[in-house]
Amino acid sequence: MKLFKGLFFLLSISFLFFSSCKKDQLLTDSSAKLEFSTDSVLFDTVFKYAGSTTKLFTIHNRHKQTMNISKIFLASGSNSAYTLNVDGISGKSLTDIEILGNDSLYVFVQVHVTPSQSAPLLIKDSIIFETNGNTQDVKLTAIGQNVHLIKPDHFPTNGFPPYSIIGRSGFDTTLINDLPYLVFGYAVVDSACKLTISPGVHMYFHNYACLFVYKEGTLIVDGITKGNEVTFQGDRLEIDYKELPGQWRGIWLSALSKNNFINWSIIKNATIGIQSDTVSSTTAATLKLTNTIVKNMQVAALYGQGTRIWSSNCLFANCGQYVAALTIGGSYKFEQCTFANYWTGSQRTTSTLALNNYYSSGGTTYIRPLDSCYFGNCIIYGDIADEIGLDSASGAGVPPNIFSFKFNHCIIKSSLNTNSSLHYNTVYKNTYNPDFKDISLNNYELKSSSQAIDKGDTGIVIPFDLNGVQRPNTSTSIPDLGAYEFY
Repeated sequence: MKLFKGLFFLLSISFLFFSSCKKDQLLTDSSAKLEFSTDSVLFDTVFKYAGSTTKLFTIHNRHKQTMNISKIFLASGSNSAYTLNVDGISGKSLTDIEILGNDSLYVFVQVHVTPSQSAPLLIKDSIIFETNGNTQDVKLTAIGQNVHLIKPDHFPTNGFPPYSIIGRSGFDTTLINDLPYLVFGYAVVDSACKLTISPGVHMYFHNYACLFVYKEGTLIVDGITKGNEVTFQGDRLEIDYKELPGQWRGIWLSALSKNNFINWSIIKNATIGIQSDTVSSTTAATLKLTNTIVKNMQVAALYGQGTRIWSSNCLFANCGQYVAALTIGGSYKFEQCTFANYWTGSQRTTSTLALNNYYSSGGTTYIRPLDSCYFGNCIIYGDIADEIGLDSASGAGVPPNIFSFKFNHCIIKSSLNTNSSLHYNTVYKNTYNPDFKDISLNNYELKSSSQAIDKGDTGIVIPFDLNGVQRPNTSTSIPDLGAYEFY
């Protein structure tokens, strides 16, 4: 009896072992089909040389039994611009891929383009799935764009990033609007060179890339009119990157660069939009900045260090720290500008606007006079209590005129005492709301309820707003505050 029980036990164990090792029977029913998380995959504009991001979708087996996909392949075969990875296996054609019952697999897709013409190229293909005699497909679509490639050919060992020279010393250079420009590394405008960027040019910057103007160099960017703006942004064009800050380094006007001019431009999604360092002249502006939008920066839209900036009709918005940080002195003039910060990427504790006239090194404080800092018909607003930060060196022996600023006909959000006529003239504080149209969409035009309407100084004449609309509106002779006129 004991022997029989032992034999029965061994036979049971053997049955379970072989049963567990036996492969699930494949589903061969020709009516059984796969399901897909999407019927098409769309890639936004993909640049030549840059490749693409990876898109993915899932294949689902909604049945109890395992299904064998006998073949997965690209309809264009080996000539396809696309590549696949299914369940860790890469290629343009794969065979015998199994999906367990009620399970799924990821399909990863990339596209690489090689267009030679200037116009964008539509690249279509399909992924074909053959299962039990059934044929199913997922459509693939991408827009490929040829570009002028600007990539490093200098690799310094002194800590400066890899760079290329796009404006060589002694030779003025113009970037024309025939193809977009794709920048890797630092694109350098050398000393004694003027780089001109023509209307309508689109410049795309790879991760950490930068437009760097060296000492005695000059940058001229002129879109001339609305609709022909020069655009500076990151090279990721997928919808998730449309308003994402920190995608590239920004525009850096280095110490002693001169006579820089930016007009009708859009600069977005960088770390610092425009950094302007120490002046080369005590009379001329280092930068004249007009009719320009600078937005979605990881740190600041405008970062001045002892420089001279004259600006009108500009929007500076949505930054992780300051919208404008004007530090270690300098000279600044802003008319009909909007400074707005409703950053949502993290908790912001820094003010929208910061003014400073000193720096410290080795335990010593060095004062750099803020000769003048004027804001006329401007809006400085945001979603924290204090949106203006004044940081002035003071003490025995410090002259009283080294921190000169004035707000004239401005809406500001601040706890500052604005009674001094030396610094404030007709300032609308806190209870006055500019009432922007839609801050979630970075739309800082004015609603009809805005208290910035008809509050401007008529002595400031900027005849058109940032939309190209007449200022002041024909219904009144008084301009509105900020970069946008209500109409």
